[in-house]
Amino acid sequence: MKITTPRGAIIHNKGGTKAKLEWNPDFQDKWQGKYDRAQKFVDSEVLRLSDPYIPMQTGMLKKSGVLGTVIGSGEVIWNAPYAKYLYYGNVMVGKAPKVITAKLITYHGAPIRGAMWFERMKKDKLSVILEGAKRYAGGGQ
Repeated sequence: MKITTPRGAIIHNKGGTKAKLEWNPDFQDKWQGKYDRAQKFVDSEVLRLSDPYIPMQTGMLKKSGVLGTVIGSGEVIWNAPYAKYLYYGNVMVGKAPKVITAKLITYHGAPIRGAMWFERMKKDKLSVILEGAKRYAGGGQ
């Protein structure tokens, strides 16, 4: 997302009073850079903090998040062909998916790995992500 600012405005009221509104010319440069850094932080943290929650057999699902995500874009994408089925807790049985709840899917030695990994990570770690983003965006000064 790009921050844009108007060049300025002149406002007239009925009484003839005139006001001129001008944006600080440094506003966009200052805040766009902070916003971009905060977005990169959020994207990176989502990938990093989701890692222990992602189902793991070969590690390709986890790697698909790194390969499918452009850090700073605001979208984290796990693009493995089977990511959707594992995320929603679906297992292909024949031609139709059979829904299995996340509680029924277990991964050896990793009890938090399973379906809906982003939602579960967000429930546990959202405050960490928001606090860091706030620092990067200049709100924690």
